[in-house]
Amino acid sequence: MGYAEAKGAIATATHGPRIVPRQGGRVLADALRALGVTHVFQVAGESFLALLDGLYENRAAIRTITCRFEGAAVNMAEAYGKLTGRPGVAIVTRGPGACHGSVGVHIAQQDSTPLVLFVGQVPRGDMDRDAFQEVDHRRFFGAMAKWVVQIDDAARIPELVAHAFQVAVSGRPGPVVVAIPEDMQMDVVTVADPRPVIVPRALPDPAAMAELRRMLLRAKRPLVILGQGAAWTEQGRQDLARWIVANDLPAAVGFRRQSCFDNTLDQYVGDLGNGGDPALFAAAREADLIISVGSRLGEPVTQGYTLFTPPAMGVPFVHVMPDGAELGRVYQADLPILADLNAFAAAAAAMEPVAPAWHGWTKALRANRLAWSTEIPEYDGPLNLAACMRALEAMLPEDAIVTTDAGNFSGWGVRFINYRASQRLIGPCCGSMGYSVPAGIAAKLLHPDRVVISMTGDGSMLMTGQEIATAFHHGVNPVVMVFNNQMYGTIRMHQEREFPGRVSGTALTNPDFARFIEAFGGHGEVVQATEEFVPAMERALAAGKPAVVEIRMNPDQITTRTTLSAIRAAAVKRKPAPKKDPAKSKAASARARALGKGGAAKKAR
Repeated sequence: MGYAEAKGAIATATHGPRIVPRQGGRVLADALRALGVTHVFQVAGESFLALLDGLYENRAAIRTITCRFEGAAVNMAEAYGKLTGRPGVAIVTRGPGACHGSVGVHIAQQDSTPLVLFVGQVPRGDMDRDAFQEVDHRRFFGAMAKWVVQIDDAARIPELVAHAFQVAVSGRPGPVVVAIPEDMQMDVVTVADPRPVIVPRALPDPAAMAELRRMLLRAKRPLVILGQGAAWTEQGRQDLARWIVANDLPAAVGFRRQSCFDNTLDQYVGDLGNGGDPALFAAAREADLIISVGSRLGEPVTQGYTLFTPPAMGVPFVHVMPDGAELGRVYQADLPILADLNAFAAAAAAMEPVAPAWHGWTKALRANRLAWSTEIPEYDGPLNLAACMRALEAMLPEDAIVTTDAGNFSGWGVRFINYRASQRLIGPCCGSMGYSVPAGIAAKLLHPDRVVISMTGDGSMLMTGQEIATAFHHGVNPVVMVFNNQMYGTIRMHQEREFPGRVSGTALTNPDFARFIEAFGGHGEVVQATEEFVPAMERALAAGKPAVVEIRMNPDQITTRTTLSAIRAAAVKRKPAPKKDPAKSKAASARARALGKGGAAKKAR
């Protein structure tokens, strides 16, 4: 939490329970409550039974969410971090549990999401013996997490857990992994609980803000690129919008970062990411000032680091990041600004606006965005997904939450839905499959009164779709849209581009997803034509229980812009037939003549 929020919590809270002897598991659960944790996502393991017992004692304050797969549990915690800005908390057991859960750690690292993962560990006396399910968690998670620690002394639980939360939210947010040996949790100690974590905000240098204004005065074609999701507060988003609107700056968002900025404002010009508008990428190349606020300018945003060639941008470049280690990591900024993003937004909003020389530039980029997102192309077949997504935008309440998965299917929603200020879109910026269903369940647990739509592909659905059981178990009702094209679509697209017509390892056989959800007691719908979409979604939203809307797509329509047939034809045309070896051709002709003679003799007999 921020300084003011934490200061108030410390001032109004009691000093916690009377300091009495407690087992380590209870100390840890009490520490989580003291740090403001409201949900923990876990798959039970024998390596943290004492912690589970401590959570039982704290059940009035902390909701323990029982999941069916560790990867999904950590994804739920990661989604919690994205939606709240506070560390999501997951607990998994040692060995297999840690390995399964590592996918969520990788997502949190690449997506800059605060996360604390607790991993049960073998008893201390068994370590380094290759004991049952033993893993060296420091080595295993060391390259993915901001910090990995093992608590060997129960008396240090409050100290180390508080530091884990501090690390997770400081600078560039990210994951922390805490190993908790099984026997350590049984030790009895007498210690105090930690206090809420205070996150100091790095304020932007006034001289840097003045230089930013001077750079704007010289610009004719500026472009703002917005990133990071969990770091933004509601006030920060409002301040950011005030600055951008006051200066009529064209603002784009990074890959799956639509929630940073109201997409309905005249200054929103689209997303720089996989499947983005080619016209926007072309405009980015023409910009004479790039201002990146929170975006690392990673591979999707820069189209594989080709939009701008590192280390120099080629144009004046302002980079605002909350972590100094990220400044100059890939691109060298002309004006690096180390600042908390919300503090920067407040300072920028308070800055005297410039008289823009780029009204026409912003207007043209906005017109491109509107054409790209609202004009409905013609597609082959009875189902026009563009029309469906436009209809879905109109159906979404002002506070709706949409979760999305990796895959080409996600491009339909990204292109054709414009998210409003209070709506949220979250998804794995790192491209990890199996994210959306767990994330949708976490969103609904956090906000049971808000509409939550989970968009997933058929491939992703059968990776973590079983977590729909978790939704039933905990009484929440997200609506899952399954985009079914019977393939790993993104990989198939690349396969056709590189090896046209040679389909290998990408075709899928699927169940009837409507009956799948009905087997749990939920509501199922199948959509095969455009006119079926809105009634099916209305029924699903009104069902009052978990629902699946299976959208049976045209498999050939692989993206919003092209088909597999077109990709294959272009690849065949691009790749000439292999040259024939003259010697081999001569030998083959001789063999053919000999076979021909033999065949004629046989026929004569």
